[in-house]
Amino acid sequence: MHAREDFHKAHWHRLGVVFGVWAISFAASGCAPGDADSSSVADRTLVAEVAPPSGALPPAGHAWVIFGADTVLAEVASTADERAEGLMYREQVPDGTGMLFVFSDSQVRSFWMANTYIALDIAYMDPSFRIVDIVAMEPLVTDSYPSAAPAMYGLEVRQGWYAEQDIRVGAPAQIVFGVLGR
Repeated sequence: MHAREDFHKAHWHRLGVVFGVWAISFAASGCAPGDADSSSVADRTLVAEVAPPSGALPPAGHAWVIFGADTVLAEVASTADERAEGLMYREQVPDGTGMLFVFSDSQVRSFWMANTYIALDIAYMDPSFRIVDIVAMEPLVTDSYPSAAPAMYGLEVRQGWYAEQDIRVGAPAQIVFGVLGR
């Protein structure tokens, strides 16, 4: 999918701020556990800051999840191992960032918060990127947080972010995936 042309023109400055905050927090908190190549952080930051607005894409392994005027720069978890680790062991999830879980089919999904130190909200989305459920999840809880309906995607963000942005069940999202490769 491609972002609308007016999205890039109207919101590019705002995305620059999001990328800056994300890059600083990512570098300050270190790479994800098991990420052996920290030099790629600088490469991703450079791509985000110098990519021209027209035809721009998020950094490799990331996606922009767009809800009207609100955009989340999300790490993409599309393999079983990436989904299993999720946002475990993180000290923070800055505003405007999160993790997008991508599955190959649509069914009732269930997440838990083992080894996750931050309170999160997850928006479960159907194959057309429409939110079918939003669930608040508490840190370190090993009970499951199932979706109320079948979902193909899940977007985790800081707890309270969806309510603050007035994003509710039924809201459509647009997702722009970054370049392939990690």
